[in-house]
Amino acid sequence: MPVAVITGASKGLGRALAEGLAGRGWDLVLDARTGTVLKETARAVGEKGTAGTRVVALTGDVTDAAHRAALVAAATGLGGLDLLVSNASALGAEPLVRLEALPEAGLRAALETNVVAALGLVREALPLLRASAAGTVIAVSSDAAAEPYETWGGYGASKAALDHLAAVLAVEEPELRVWAVDPGDMATELYAAAVPDDPEPRPGPESVVPGFLRLLERRPPSGRYAAPALLDEGPK
Repeated sequence: MPVAVITGASKGLGRALAEGLAGRGWDLVLDARTGTVLKETARAVGEKGTAGTRVVALTGDVTDAAHRAALVAAATGLGGLDLLVSNASALGAEPLVRLEALPEAGLRAALETNVVAALGLVREALPLLRASAAGTVIAVSSDAAAEPYETWGGYGASKAALDHLAAVLAVEEPELRVWAVDPGDMATELYAAAVPDDPEPRPGPESVVPGFLRLLERRPPSGRYAAPALLDEGPK
């Protein structure tokens, strides 16, 4: 079975993607900061998996180097690593605020989680990814990385930095697939924390998982992709 590590996997897109991969026969290492929620997610993901699916849940913070090492060690215990999904994210302020009010500590926290920790995990995982016949890194991005939305400056800047790291990694590691993926608008707790007074309905994160799975099936060149656009492409 192929093996994936997914950070920020207890809720939202991370959980939905874990369920989608489990249903396709993947073994999984799941990360989140809240142990009780992660434990329940791991149980539910295991139930959606095919016969023999293994799910390892490790509670911790991706900004902790020891925790990142433990995630990679768990993947080693499952036989290797074929896919690393950097999904864990921090907003920098909840709710989001204009740049004039953004605390420097909040911006540092967003950069530490969204950029520095993501790079640290990639560095830890590179030997296993290079050894895989289909080594892949997915950096979960945002349209805020490319569009200047009011109040999204700190978070968007961190995701833009993550996009650029992914692009450079693709150049430096041409044998890997490295995709920055914008999942589009989703109804998640992260978005609710960012903009709590937004009444507009949004699709659930499970709606974009087929776009991620299509990437894994087709394995297009490294680059930046939008999950909703992948869904619109139709069969090939």
